Amino acid sequence: MAIADVLSPNLLDATTRLIVESSRTALDWFRPGARPGRHSGAALTVDNKRTAGFDPVTEADRAVERLIRDGLTDLFPGHAITGEEFGVSGDGRYRWFIDPIDGTRAFVTGQPMWGTLVGLTVDGQPVAGWMHLPVLDETYIGLETGSHLVLATDATGRRATVPLATTATTALSDAMLLCTHPSMFAPGPELQRFEALGEQVRMVRFGGDCMNYGLLASGDADIVVENQLQTYDILPLIPVINGAGGVVTDLQGEVPVAGGYVVAAATPELHAAALAILGA
Repeated sequence: MAIADVLSPNLLDATTRLIVESSRTALDWFRPGARPGRHSGAALTVDNKRTAGFDPVTEADRAVERLIRDGLTDLFPGHAITGEEFGVSGDGRYRWFIDPIDGTRAFVTGQPMWGTLVGLTVDGQPVAGWMHLPVLDETYIGLETGSHLVLATDATGRRATVPLATTATTALSDAMLLCTHPSMFAPGPELQRFEALGEQVRMVRFGGDCMNYGLLASGDADIVVENQLQTYDILPLIPVINGAGGVVTDLQGEVPVAGGYVVAAATPELHAAALAILGA
């Protein structure tokens, strides 16, 4: 099925505007101590969604998701929606997935590596994905026709749109590996295999959240390996990575639509080399 059957050029533009404008509202709550007057001036309220451990959620998460839900409902009547904060609504072939702030831990600690993720599936398969990074004012868009990055406005108010392409790296020894945090991997063999991969690559960097996958798609990094992801954490990014020429699967080599363990790489050769270590 052609994506144009669901997203006409006008609907694609409208969806992108909705995601960008909704995502930007989170800036009203970002670093309240350093950015007085952005919202109420009050300290950011952080709630915990877990009874054990810590999974933060803020009023910014909820506000962004409400805006996107309402906008998608207006643009695509009858489409189903699954969001991190407000769950599942509707049913049918077409379903949207929303992560209003991917990287809430970064958000609440004043770090800029967070963004809004939105993805569309048709019959359970990801066909379009968006990531907007409000602090950088950059938007990654992945479609079956390819992926591109819409850069921040310049001094003239214009935006540049550039195609995305992963690197041609095939050897682990040449690869840059990104991961949000090593605690994503269970102590014991799982963590040991990740550490073994880290010993084979040129460099490992931690942090980044969703931005890691954009850096892979733009050719700034070569591999992203993470675990404990939810569907809305990765599904919107699958079209971005694939459209840029990369490969993204779970440890079994399947498309990771359910989240969990994710291995994303710039080339099939690099992906296979990483899987050989991680799945050993």
